[in-house]
Amino acid sequence: MEELFVRYLHFVGFILLASMLVAENLLLARSLDNRTVKKLAVIDGIYGFSAVVTLGAGLSLWLGVGKPAEFYSANPIFHIKVTLFVVIALLSIYPTIFLLKHRKTTATALSVPAPVILIKRLEVVLLLVIPLLAVLMARGVGLG
Repeated sequence: MEELFVRYLHFVGFILLASMLVAENLLLARSLDNRTVKKLAVIDGIYGFSAVVTLGAGLSLWLGVGKPAEFYSANPIFHIKVTLFVVIALLSIYPTIFLLKHRKTTATALSVPAPVILIKRLEVVLLLVIPLLAVLMARGVGLG
């Protein structure tokens, strides 16, 4: 029962993470009004929270409940999946700092640097690969 709860939490965390990333991408533009910046800051906070939930549940599945840790540790696909998750997390630092820095802006228009938009778009593309890797891993691809 514990494993089911942790797996469910892992899925819900990932779905929330993906949803918040899509929401950010839908709202992001070269120029934002202060209301949209505040919304984006809240969405980015939920995005970060969902990443922590996903990571925590994933680590629990790897090291605690469910299949033995060796099932995951021995699979290079798993390591690619985790690395991709970490890369996405590292990429999100710059946009998060930008949003935190400007969340209380009173300016009528805020110019968003092109790298912020590019990074958020790249995060979506990279995030799309993670479920594919999870399916391959579940099928035993990468093992022996």
